[in-house]
Amino acid sequence: MTPQTDDRYKMVEKTMKKLGYEKGALIESLHTAQETFGYLENDVLKFISRRLKLPYSKVYGVATFYHFFRLKPKGKHTVVVCTGTACYIKGANKIVEALEKKFGIKIGETSKDNLVSLFGARCVGSCSLAPIVIYDNKPIGNLTLDDALENAKEIL
Repeated sequence: MTPQTDDRYKMVEKTMKKLGYEKGALIESLHTAQETFGYLENDVLKFISRRLKLPYSKVYGVATFYHFFRLKPKGKHTVVVCTGTACYIKGANKIVEALEKKFGIKIGETSKDNLVSLFGARCVGSCSLAPIVIYDNKPIGNLTLDDALENAKEIL
């Protein structure tokens, strides 16, 4: 698909047009692109770079700086482990290790069968529930290591 034949590019173009093709429209354009395409593939980054007249290195740099943006498609299920200070103190690192072992992937990766993606978040803002893991957009807090693995098993 090309930008001329793929309607998804029109959605991204609409966002950039709404914001006047200003350089400050980059993050909003990346958000729209990710929502529309599911992730930010290289051709989309190049498209945004050309349309906003920004160097590709700038667009790629912003897309890779923020952990919210994904350069690869995510799996059918997502597991996000909060790794903020409160969660870390209460064992989030051990939960991450256990989930990495269970799924056979490292944090930030998707399983080969595209069934599950494992992410880390610097803080999800629910420190009183530490440690917290978000399974398919459902936050579960005060987890033990066994709870974390059991919840992971349930979503699969």
